[in-house]
Amino acid sequence: MIYKTRLSSLSLFMPAFNEEGNIATTLLDATKAAKRFTSDYEIIVVNDGSLDKTGEIVRELAKLDFHIRLLNHATNQGYGAAVKTGMAACRKDWIFFTDSDGQFHYDELDAFVQATGNADLVMGYRKKRMDPFHRVFVAQVLLKIWNFVLFGLTVRDVDCAYKLFRREVRDSLKLKTQSAITVSEFIIKTKAAGFRIKQLPVHHYPRRFGTQTGGNWRVILRAARESFQLYKELHS
Repeated sequence: MIYKTRLSSLSLFMPAFNEEGNIATTLLDATKAAKRFTSDYEIIVVNDGSLDKTGEIVRELAKLDFHIRLLNHATNQGYGAAVKTGMAACRKDWIFFTDSDGQFHYDELDAFVQATGNADLVMGYRKKRMDPFHRVFVAQVLLKIWNFVLFGLTVRDVDCAYKLFRREVRDSLKLKTQSAITVSEFIIKTKAAGFRIKQLPVHHYPRRFGTQTGGNWRVILRAARESFQLYKELHS
C-alpha cells in the first residue's frame, strides 16, 4: 500500500469571473480531490462580479453540498481582490487555491500534499503554459524581470494558480495590493517571513469554455502602480 499523507483540514478556494461553462465541472473535481485528503474541508468560490450565470450555478450547487460556499463581489474587482477575499475567508488548517476555468487538474494535488511534511507553502510552476503568446510573454518575461528588479524574487512561475499552504502563513501576512501583483506580494512576504517554500511542476491545459480576461494593459498598469507602492512599503 502506498502511504498517503492526510491533511487535518482543507480550505479550497477559487476566484471566478464569467465561468458558467466551467464552474460546475471544476467544483465536482474539487470536491472529489478534497475528499481524498481530509474529511474536514470547505470549497469557496469567489464570484468576482460575473455577468453570466456563474453565481447562480454555484448557489444551486451549494444547496446540495454544505461544503460549498459562495462569496460575491457586487462588481468585478480583479483577480488580486478575489484572491484576497478567498484567502481571508478560509477557516481550515491548510489552504489551497487554483483557478475555476479548468486549466489545472486536481490529480496533481497529491504530490503537493505529500510535500507538506517539509514545506509551509507548496507552489506549482507550469511545465508548459497553454495561454495566448501575449499572456505568456507578460508573465514569463516581463513579470519575472519586474519581480526580480524590484523585489529580488526568483521563483519559477509566480502567478501559477496552484498553491497549497498552511493557514499560519496567511495569518502572518498583511497583503496591501489587490491587483495582478497580489500573488507576487504573497510570495515575497512569505519568503521574508522565513516560511519554507517548495516548487513542483504541474500541467496546464487549454481552456474549454469562456474567454480569458487577464493580461490587458489596464490590468498591467494597475499592477505596476501597486508594485511601486509595495516597494515603498518594503523599503520604508
